[in-house]
Amino acid sequence: MHPKALLDACSELVRQVLTFEHPADAVVSRFFRDHRNLGPRERATLAETTYAVLRKKLLFEQLARSGSGPRERRLAILGFYGPRDFVKAALSDHEIKWLDACDSVQLEELMAHHRHNLPDWLVEPLKAQLDDAGFWALADSMAQPAPLDLRVNALKDKRDVVQKELAKVGIKAVATPYSPLGLRIDGKPPLTKLDAFTRGAIEVQDEGSQLLALLLDAKRGEMVVDFCAGAGGKTLAIGASMRSTGRLYAFDVSAHRLEALKPRLARSGLSNVHPAAIAHERDERIKRLAGKIDRVLVDAPCSGLGTLRRNPDLKWRQSPESLAELAQKQTAILASAARLVKPGGRLIYATCSVLPQENEAIAEAFSAAHDSFAVEDAGELLTQLKVASATDLCSGGDSGSRYLRMWPHQHQTDGFFAAVWTRK
Repeated sequence: MHPKALLDACSELVRQVLTFEHPADAVVSRFFRDHRNLGPRERATLAETTYAVLRKKLLFEQLARSGSGPRERRLAILGFYGPRDFVKAALSDHEIKWLDACDSVQLEELMAHHRHNLPDWLVEPLKAQLDDAGFWALADSMAQPAPLDLRVNALKDKRDVVQKELAKVGIKAVATPYSPLGLRIDGKPPLTKLDAFTRGAIEVQDEGSQLLALLLDAKRGEMVVDFCAGAGGKTLAIGASMRSTGRLYAFDVSAHRLEALKPRLARSGLSNVHPAAIAHERDERIKRLAGKIDRVLVDAPCSGLGTLRRNPDLKWRQSPESLAELAQKQTAILASAARLVKPGGRLIYATCSVLPQENEAIAEAFSAAHDSFAVEDAGELLTQLKVASATDLCSGGDSGSRYLRMWPHQHQTDGFFAAVWTRK
């Protein structure tokens, strides 16, 4: 595609995404469906340009002030994914001069919010948890694209075998440092055509998410519930740890999300998974299973602010008001899911958030209100599961490693939280 046409397409996609009416990934997918003539290289340029604008929105908006032409065009030029010479072929002399001036701006010349590119309401709660160096390390990591993590399906294959298989087709994968089932890949090679993918030996799943499923420690023959299953990444990992025995219920209020689980389930070879759309957290199905379940995972709806490397639009789409609404929902869902757990059973509350109001605050309030549940030390549980450096992954509470707490800048995973209880 000619540079001018590609830049025009980037500008239009940036314009659509910056309305924030829909999640960025959904807008990008719809744009690609509407423009089926785009090749893989053009799609990569469009997506990466758009995500660069979302990651560095405050900085780019500041730099864009000194340019001319439509705002979305200026932002697309600044975030353009690819060689500068290529994009300059689409620019006027005036625009080239402006872009060179922007590129010469040094990091140390910038104001703090143009460096961290985070909304004001998010900065304070992050700084309250991290020292100054930690905050800037987190901000820098959030501005980078995430690597691609895979989980090897233990029902089908071993990690080292899959690693060698990927190497043969030119994909370099390294073992993840914590999850015993994970492989990490730089870049975004097309996986869906690989034999390892089509036969269900690998699934895309962040290492932090893999550890949540591991922490549940579901055993053969048990009754288990994944309470907010979504598209089922953790469901598949839990089912494999049960060796496809027992019963694993995948509940979600979105039948549409559960539909996305079906092709993944077919590839996985699991026969113990029972997806079910529920009306709300107090659905009749929940009542029927009360007190009968060995293990329950509540991967609660949350702000998603631990996933900003993948979903940078969330920092602009969330707000203090939406967080307050989420906290009410999280409290209700956790209390309802807890009714399923039988005496001696395990309950996990998890989010992909880095904010205490969605994490520790919800867990502490649950513990205070439910004296039949004893909180467990996540660090000790992971150590027993032979996870390397497990205590490095945990923090908070009186015991020092009571909760699982993963950070992008420390652990190279998405930001995750998990609290674990046993029903007395």
